[in-house]
Amino acid sequence: MATLTRQDLNFGQVVADILCEFLEVAIHLILYVREIYPSGIFQKRKKYNVPVQMSCHPELNQYIQDTLHCVKPLIQKNEAEKVVMVIMDKEHHPVERFVFEISQPPLLSISSETLLSHVEQLLRAMILKISVCDAVLDNNPPGCTFTLLVHTREAATRNMEKVQVIKDFPWIVADEQEVHMEEAKLIPLKTMTSDILKVSHSQLFCTESQKLNEIL
Repeated sequence: MATLTRQDLNFGQVVADILCEFLEVAIHLILYVREIYPSGIFQKRKKYNVPVQMSCHPELNQYIQDTLHCVKPLIQKNEAEKVVMVIMDKEHHPVERFVFEISQPPLLSISSETLLSHVEQLLRAMILKISVCDAVLDNNPPGCTFTLLVHTREAATRNMEKVQVIKDFPWIVADEQEVHMEEAKLIPLKTMTSDILKVSHSQLFCTESQKLNEIL
């Protein structure tokens, strides 16, 4: 049985490819489940052997792809701490955040079959959890938008100012209004445990504003 070690592959690149592919699917599904865009712009596809909803809107898809393309080198170098999807109301106040915390463990030796099977099972479980997250979350107010934030380690932040992965798609410091949520409550959605990713620390959780009910 073939095994994979750090000497056999670029482990950081494998991690980055897997996580960015998953993040793309998760972001599209959250947009659908939380009704940020009309259901008509989504198409049903299959990923991780389960049905998912993916946007077919070119500009929306390009924004998501460009963001993740810029995030991938940070994950590859283990410089990204978390990716945060922020849903905002019409006044651009955050009402909801989906947080994906990321870290890499040492890789000893694993079989390629085990890697692919185990990771697919974990990602499938998380996608299924996102699909039904409406059951534990309040409805959002109408007219919401979203943005994607990346939390990096300090050294990475300095380097990002020098390196622009995509022309005309520069990194900018997040506005405090996009980051801060008043009276937020934490709702854990899913924690993954894996031999390839320290995904027990790569936790998906959602924070909601407790003022949301007052808005509605």
